[in-house]
Amino acid sequence: MPRQVVQGAQLMCSFGTTPSQLMVPPKNRMWGSPQVAANILDHIPMVNIMPFGMCMCPANPQVAAATAAALGVLTPQPCIPCTATPWSPGAVTVNLVGAPLLNETSMLMCTWGGMITVMEPGQQQKLVP
Repeated sequence: MPRQVVQGAQLMCSFGTTPSQLMVPPKNRMWGSPQVAANILDHIPMVNIMPFGMCMCPANPQVAAATAAALGVLTPQPCIPCTATPWSPGAVTVNLVGAPLLNETSMLMCTWGGMITVMEPGQQQKLVP
């Protein structure tokens, strides 16, 4: 069974240069452990999803413009996450504040093309179906 994802979980984007941490506001979110648990709706850029260093995705308009200015040499630009849809799939058998609980197998797509995954869920004991 996968582990539950909580505040401070380590995330990575396939086009980012550094890991980031998941931020989960504590709005009535305690669920069986001392850390604040996340659900699939915790995907808001710059609230839940922090930057991943530099973005290297050519589909990102900032990267595309900088690459064009550098005569085609890929030129990474500061990451500004653009996550418009929720995490998928989540733990469909366990709801938290009206949405499926976030587990370590969930993934999040960035509009620019990156795949955001959970590297470390932030805790080791709590498993979810």
